[in-house]
Amino acid sequence: MNLKMPVLTAALEDAGYSDVKTLLSSGNVVFAGRRASDTAIETKIQAAVELKTTKKFGIIVRSIQELQELIDAEPYAAFRLPAGSKKVVTFLRTAPAAPIALPPARDGARIWTVRGRDALSSYVQNDKGPVFMTVIEKMFGKDVTTRTWDTVQKVVRAGAG
Repeated sequence: MNLKMPVLTAALEDAGYSDVKTLLSSGNVVFAGRRASDTAIETKIQAAVELKTTKKFGIIVRSIQELQELIDAEPYAAFRLPAGSKKVVTFLRTAPAAPIALPPARDGARIWTVRGRDALSSYVQNDKGPVFMTVIEKMFGKDVTTRTWDTVQKVVRAGAG
């Protein structure tokens, strides 16, 4: 939070990445660079951002290919989402070491499945606020990042062009 997109762009460019594009003013960024492990890229970007801002921000990386494969899998098709549901993906740093018992739905929010390092959820907006974030944080902690399904698709489109 509170990371300005021009600062994020500058940090990535200073770290040697090119074709840097930020999306939606919420920390989504598409860039090109030499392929390395996600952990190595996360560490490099985190250091570059910290150098620019003197603050620590959690960085979680997914390749456009990984995101495209997620979209192509149509993972929500296997579930009966309530009418008016918003689909969200929570990106985890690592896949859970063992199968986990998912919590029941709560106030219109539900984690449907975990696919590797991605948790697929949905929520129905209500007057209780962002209950889905409470469910996600209780299950996976705060060292995650969550995006709407629409945002994931926008990121892929931005990375493809």
